Amino acid sequence: MKTVRSLALGGILAALYAALTILLAPISYGPLQVRVSEALTVLPFLTPVAIPGLAVGALLANIFGGFGPWDIIGGSFLTLIAAYLTRLTAKTGKPWLAPVPPILVNAFGVSAYLQFLVTGFQPGIKTYFYFVVTIGLGELIACFGLGYPLLRFLMKKKLFIKNNA
Repeated sequence: MKTVRSLALGGILAALYAALTILLAPISYGPLQVRVSEALTVLPFLTPVAIPGLAVGALLANIFGGFGPWDIIGGSFLTLIAAYLTRLTAKTGKPWLAPVPPILVNAFGVSAYLQFLVTGFQPGIKTYFYFVVTIGLGELIACFGLGYPLLRFLMKKKLFIKNNA
């Protein structure tokens, strides 16, 4: 039963992440973005089931993003890494740390390939750090501004706590 429940929850999170990103496409893609769906990236703090769910959701969402395989594969992989690192923050017992991995991983990781895609594979430290700042700010808004209050609410309601699923 727990496996079915975990699979269902992962699927729901994947669908929710993808739907939020796609429905809010004008602000979800590109160098200046605030992905509201990134608020969900704090959920691995509460349950490991969120890790694959978020990665699959990012993969589905990035199919519609316009940056092709780099974003579909690269962005999904970065989401997987960030989700795993967020899960590790749960061991600290400090929920305020949960938004940090997705902010840092996406700000520095997505900027690495986005810089080359936007500039035609021309190296440029200024462009890279421009993307780090703009993506980082968007992540900060989504993860701390929306995700952290969501995490505190779910913790207060003790959702995901009972069965850790």
